[in-house]
Parts: sequence; structure tokens; C-alpha cells
Amino acid sequence: MRDVMADNPGAVGRRRPAISEPALRLVLTVALLATLVVLVLLPVGAILGKSLEDQNGAFVGLANFSAYLANPALTRSIGNSLLLGALTTTITVFLAFLYAYALSRSCMPLKPLFRGIGLLPILSPSLLPAIALTYLFGNQGFLKDLLGGGSIYGLPGIVVAQVFYCFPHALLILTTALALADARLYEAAETLGASRARMFRTITLPGARFGLISAVFVVFTIAVTDFGVAKVIGGQFNVLSIDIYKQVIGQQNFRMGAVVGVLLLLPAVLSFGVDLYVRRRQKSMLSARAIMLVPEPRRSFDLTMLAAAGLVALFILALVGTALSASFVKFWPYDLSLSLGNYDFAAYDAAGWSSYGNSLTMAAWTALIGTVCAFGGAYLVEKGPGLALPRALYRALAVLPLAVPGLVLGLGYIFFFNSPSNPLNGVYGGLSILVMSTIAHYYTVPHLMAVTALKQIDGEIEEAAAALGVPFWRTFSRVTLPICVPTVIDIATYFFLNAMTTIGAVVFLYAPATKLASVAVVEMDDTGDTAAAAAMAVMILLTAAAVKLLQMLLTSVILRRTQAWRRGRADDLIDDAGHAPSVA
Repeated sequence: MRDVMADNPGAVGRRRPAISEPALRLVLTVALLATLVVLVLLPVGAILGKSLEDQNGAFVGLANFSAYLANPALTRSIGNSLLLGALTTTITVFLAFLYAYALSRSCMPLKPLFRGIGLLPILSPSLLPAIALTYLFGNQGFLKDLLGGGSIYGLPGIVVAQVFYCFPHALLILTTALALADARLYEAAETLGASRARMFRTITLPGARFGLISAVFVVFTIAVTDFGVAKVIGGQFNVLSIDIYKQVIGQQNFRMGAVVGVLLLLPAVLSFGVDLYVRRRQKSMLSARAIMLVPEPRRSFDLTMLAAAGLVALFILALVGTALSASFVKFWPYDLSLSLGNYDFAAYDAAGWSSYGNSLTMAAWTALIGTVCAFGGAYLVEKGPGLALPRALYRALAVLPLAVPGLVLGLGYIFFFNSPSNPLNGVYGGLSILVMSTIAHYYTVPHLMAVTALKQIDGEIEEAAAALGVPFWRTFSRVTLPICVPTVIDIATYFFLNAMTTIGAVVFLYAPATKLASVAVVEMDDTGDTAAAAAMAVMILLTAAAVKLLQMLLTSVILRRTQAWRRGRADDLIDDAGHAPSVA
């Protein structure tokens, strides 16, 4: 803080700015609050309103819902979606818990490699596993005979592809839940003669229950609301996400599409509400006297965990490898010679490579603008005095997108921004609306990341700066931002990766000149150009992987060159105690 003051001599005696700091804070907070209202609240309100109107815009109450529920073919989609969600959640959470348990509680070798493989699906669009499964078990698949006359199209294919796509989301949650444990509980149980199975039932599972509950609802929400997998490999198995696409794109029935959107919103909101309630009841599992649990080598157990993790990793690599291989094959399965012809996208799609370029541009703008808004907004509501009501409203709107499926948000954008009476109507059909919808859709997690980082910084820094007359924006730029640079990079990377792989909201909003790579995958698969679709999906995956590697390298360089203070305390511990502290 003294350095900040030294660089700012006479700060107290300078001429007072035209607008006071509290007023500026209020203006900025209200501006960001209004942005979230426009990007999230009003589009969701628009879709709710349209579901209660007829084709002429007259209010008809629940008549549209009655018409939907009176159609057996449509209502069957509700049961199909719930069945899909239940199966996908059960399988995914079980496999993710087993994988996380192997990473956290065993001494198996190659943990960093397995951790990277486990998170690989998060870098791919949801259509990639579905395309890979069609090459393996589809009508011309190499392994179709293993199905014994059955078909991969429909519920089985959707479940398998969804397990692949949802796995890293559950893994991240469960790894965090299992990473922290008090070794004293296990020592006491072992002293009392408890078996390892009983310790697992009475200590491990209760300790991870909140992570398990969160994983269940996150996976269920993704499985029920995802569009890409069901579109590629769903066959005649209709689900709500496909219904909304058919009603809007196929039949141009926007009112019925709004009805399906509201129905699709219900399970997501329910899951979000339950998860939020569980999180509020969660208590700290580690006290100040806790001893971190460090797994001890047990050969048979470690080999068992290695085998289990290896099977899951093999499943992930098999699907990624299949999609990658198919993108280089001339004509699967008749001509398996290698060729780059599938990457000549102009031969399969009018947009050619421009859709990939549009994705890069959209992702870059999403990362830039989204990071500024998410981190800046979190700073305004978490640091500094006053503004109780705007802060509370901002926090509520910042977490709302987590409960809104992408398809629903995209349909809401059609109703809201395409209205002639809306002064923002001009953004419809351009790249800007794709950036806006993507920022809105993925806003919650970056906001929570920023809040978590900011809460780790002692509030006395801002208080001391305010007492010395240093403007809050100078404290932010000289102190807060440098401390949080790694988090800012993480937020930008999160926005970029999701913008590259997203399909839900943008599938309703793109124009021919702004088609994205993920949309091109859907369209090329629709026209039967599956190999080209696989090639574009591979390009998305490789781009996301390259950006992730760049993030890791950049973070490492920054931590080494500008974040030496982070290592200071650890170096002190090593000097004082003679060795580094043990970490789990």
C-alpha cells in the first residue's frame, strides 16, 4: 500500500473529481445491473410472456400448455427427458466418483495424466461424442455387430454420449469434495477396529455428500437441456430439447416453442434451487486443528484404482480418437486411406472456413467483454462500502443464468431482441448478439470465480486506501488486479472455451454471415457429411486444447515472474521447519 501511495504523491490534496467515488461506484454498479437485466432477465421474461399468447399476440393464459399436453407425441418427450436425465446422472456420477476417488485417495501412478484425460471432454462440443459413436456403432460402424442387432440411435446412444460430455463437470465437483478430509477421523476409526468398507460408508460418503448432491443436479440439468447429442444420435427418441428445436426451426411455431422452453426451464430451475439450498446448509469439513489426509501406498488398492481409472480414460480416449481418425478418412468404412479432404469445409458448407473464423472472433470478444464485466462487477459488489440494494440485485442476477438452459435463453433472445419496438433490435442477426447471449449464458461461473478470489483479499486494503484518499480505481489497478491476474486469466479462458463449443443459444441466433463452427457441425451432420462434421468438431477440440495449454503456460510465467509474494510464505515455512508442509 505504501508503494501505491508513493506512486501517487499528494493524492489527498488533489482537485476533487467531477463525480464522487460513491456516485461513480453506484453508476457503474447500476450500469452492470442494467446489462444483466437486458441480457438475462428480459429475454427470460419474454419467453414466459410468449408462452401465454396466441399467434396474434392475444393473451390466452395456459391454453398453449393445454394444447401441448393434449398431444401424446409431445408429452412423451417429457418422460423421455426425465428418463434420459436419470440414467445419465446415475452412470456419470458413479463413474466420476470412482475416478475422483482414484485421483484423491489412492497412490496410483500417472495421476496428472489421468486428470488431464478426465477433463478432456470439457474441451469438445457435445456433438463430438455423438459423431464418434455413429462411426463405431452406427449403421456403417466397425463395432455395430457388438450390439447384437440393436441400434445405437435413440436412448442408448444419447446416454453414452451424455456420460462422456457430462463426466468432467461431475469430476471437477467430486474431486474438490474428496480432496479435503480430516485424517484424524480415519485414524480414530482404524483404532476402533472399523473396516475400510465401514469407514467408506460412515466417513467418506457423508463427507462428500454435498459434492455428490451438487454433481447429481449439475449432471441432470446438462443431460435434460443439452441439444447437440440428441440432435445427432437421438433417432426417433424425442426429448424436450429436440422438441423446442423442431417447433422453432422446423415449424416456425414460436408460441409452442415458448411452451416447451418453459417446460425445459422447470427442471433446470428446480435443480438450481435444490443445489443452492444444499450449498447453504453445507458446513466446513475441516477445523483449525484438522490434519490433511494424505493417502498411503497400498499395492492392491492402488492397482485396482488404476485399472478402474484406466477403463474410464480408455472410454474417453476411444471416442476422441475415433472422431479424430474419422476426420482424416476418405470414405468411412469403405475407403480408409488418409486424406485432408474432410477439412475442405467449402466443399460441404457454403460458409466454409469462415464459420471457424467466426467462432474464433466471437470467442475472443466473449472472453474480453465477459471478463471485464464479470470481474469488474464482482469487485464492485464485494469491495467497498454501501450500495446494499444494487449489490443484492446484482448478485441475484449474476447467478440466474446458471438456471437458464441455452436453448431457452436463445429463444428468449429471439422474442426480445427481434421485437420491432425494442431499440436494441439492430443487434439481431449480427455477431454482437452471439457474443451477448454467450456471455449471459456462461456468466455465473466466472462471477463466482471472481468473488472467490476477491474474498481472499483482506478488506483492510480498500479501507486503508480510502482513508488515505486513494481512489478505488487506483487501488483496483495497482493492488487488486495484479493479485488476481491468475483468476482473470482463468475467467477469460472459461469464456473462450465455452464460446468455442457452445451450441444451445446460438443455434437460434446466427445468420448466414455469422454461422459458427458448432452450428456448422450440426448442419453438415444433417446433410450427411458426417466426416466433415467430425473434422470441424476436431478443429474446435484442438483449438480449445491449444488455448488451455496457453493458459497454463501464461499462468505459470506470471506466477513465477510477478507473483513471487505467493511463494514467500511457503519459503518461510521451509526455512523455519526444514521441509515443505505436506499437502493432500
